[in-house]
Amino acid sequence: MKKLFLMAAAIMTLSFLVVDPISKKERNYAAKLLKDTEKDLKDQLKGLSEAQLKFKPAPDRWSIEECVKHIAVSENMFWEMMDGAIKATANPDKRSEIKVTDEQLVQKIEDRTNKVKTSEKLMPENSSFKDADEAFEAFKKQRDKLMEYIKSTSDDLRNHVATTPLGMLDSYQLILFTAAHSNRHTQQIIEVKADPNYPK
Repeated sequence: MKKLFLMAAAIMTLSFLVVDPISKKERNYAAKLLKDTEKDLKDQLKGLSEAQLKFKPAPDRWSIEECVKHIAVSENMFWEMMDGAIKATANPDKRSEIKVTDEQLVQKIEDRTNKVKTSEKLMPENSSFKDADEAFEAFKKQRDKLMEYIKSTSDDLRNHVATTPLGMLDSYQLILFTAAHSNRHTQQIIEVKADPNYPK
């Protein structure tokens, strides 16, 4: 009887320790951000000619096709970063080093007033994609994988913290980063289209 009581007490104690990795609100927010930013990119690419895809507003500015290639390469790298953080040992002690809220992070990434030079391996010319269609298909495949993951994961996203160029972010924030990053470059595509020399 004593053993049974101790076992029941242990189970009750453990049940208090098991917490959902993220709230329903957080899960829905990330899923919606991923879905909306994918749709926005798709809408901007609809019906574009070869000339429009390859038009560069200036020699040092990216074309729409280059933006899509960069988004696709980055999407894959962000997944690897997030997956690597999840597979590493949880490090909740690092949470105190996170300096941005989820909302601040999204706003910071989407804000194009702050220009950032990307790394060499994420440059469009270093991608393996032959054109915008191939890059978008790769992006969509990776985005579908991430969407499925955020909808169903039971991983402890908040307690796996990674070092990024923006400082420490938890794995949930890396997912938000991914969505906001594609939106950042969708805005860049809109800027290309607004150029007076953009082919009609």
